[in-house]
Amino acid sequence: MTYDVQPEGSHFVNGKPARDAEGAELPVIYPATAERIALLNEATPAVIEAALAGAEAAWRDWAARPGVERGRVLRRAADILRERNEELSRLETLDTGKPIQETLVADAASAADALEWFGGIAAGVAGEHVQLGEDFGYTRREPFGVCVGIGAWNYPIQIAAWKSAPALACGNAMVFKPSETTPLSALKLAEIYIEAGLPEGLFQVVQGRGAVGAALIEDDRVAKVSLTGSVPTGRRVYEAAARGLKAATMELGGKSPMIVMEDADLDAAVGGAILGNFYSSGQICSNGTRVFVQEDVLEDFLARLADRTAEARAGDPLDPETTLGPLVSEAQLEKVMGHIEAGKAEGARLVCGGTRIGGEGYFVAPTVFADVSDEMSLAREEIFGPVMSVLSFKTEEEALARANATPYGLAAGVFTRDISRAHRMAARLDAGTCWINTYNLTPVELPFGGVKASGVGRENGHAAIEFYSRLKTVYVGMGGVDAPY
Repeated sequence: MTYDVQPEGSHFVNGKPARDAEGAELPVIYPATAERIALLNEATPAVIEAALAGAEAAWRDWAARPGVERGRVLRRAADILRERNEELSRLETLDTGKPIQETLVADAASAADALEWFGGIAAGVAGEHVQLGEDFGYTRREPFGVCVGIGAWNYPIQIAAWKSAPALACGNAMVFKPSETTPLSALKLAEIYIEAGLPEGLFQVVQGRGAVGAALIEDDRVAKVSLTGSVPTGRRVYEAAARGLKAATMELGGKSPMIVMEDADLDAAVGGAILGNFYSSGQICSNGTRVFVQEDVLEDFLARLADRTAEARAGDPLDPETTLGPLVSEAQLEKVMGHIEAGKAEGARLVCGGTRIGGEGYFVAPTVFADVSDEMSLAREEIFGPVMSVLSFKTEEEALARANATPYGLAAGVFTRDISRAHRMAARLDAGTCWINTYNLTPVELPFGGVKASGVGRENGHAAIEFYSRLKTVYVGMGGVDAPY
């Protein structure tokens, strides 16, 4: 089958596609069939230099423009994204393997939401005035200059937009490196930005593996680094940024808890557990992969969950009826199957799944383990696949203590009909985001990010402006200057 996704250039630099065949090959594999559908090249030092130099040359003029003008460009780009949602969703499905029914609503569409929202608030990016008697002071919110964004492979175009929209709204330029596994859609976003009127050099796309990211992060022209990725990768990137005293946002992984109290709407809780474990084949950083269920309703919950999970339909991700796609790569498949085998060996009860499915591609059946203990690797390690661990508990206090007993702190969820209890538990959970009676909803209006090992800083919401700009204080003296001599 011909997929016709080969881009004109591997990179997008200074307003146009860029090629450099001297870079190492980056094959693009369709996860549903394991076929190669495109071939790109890593950025060479010459490409990296052109991208950084172009960004450095472009950002000051952009920053000097009125915020309303910057916002207008972002909103035009949002409109184009929505007009081309079907085309972009198909590309994202081919790149990631996610079902088209997901990408149509969760990828380019959410990228458009981010561009529209930050475009709308760009005119209001400002400091404050403080009266000091006859004197006064004020603050200016200024851009960093050149920012580097490093994306993950699970939501390629959404992550590119979540990082670039606030960066551009604040007057910065961004050099973006997609994951080498899913390099295609960021190139389309770069084209759309230019079509919408963004001056060249302000959103550059360079492809490559870790060495390319390191070269970007360590360059002296870069003032801000934003990563979405795993905790081990985040530690390395954060350390590199710290050596250069660069600002950093780290949106990392987790082992998030979802707590189901005995008074919960069990059908809603099962729905939340499915969204929090099997959507995108479980490849979502905020997934609630430790599902704590109060013991009186445990078996009822498991029975309903098994029935619902049996309805999952794996198959061609381009088929609108498919609800379960493959994992993104063979390496990820092997990692997930290794965790499943470890869970069996540790004595967890396999409720359903636990096997590869399909004759080709990287499909794994939705998998549920019960009788999981806190010490098992299933409950401690981030799996990033369709694997749910169900743990039982007796009391609210016990659930909270065990939920927080992890180095991670990205997200958490509580299902209960007692609204006072819901808010009480949300306040005590160590997490950057807590959901009550739902799971994994991340509108651009609300900040998103983790605590503890799950990250530093926030994306989205008004909070993102704080992480893509810096404050300058100006003191204005209105009278003479008293000095001791």
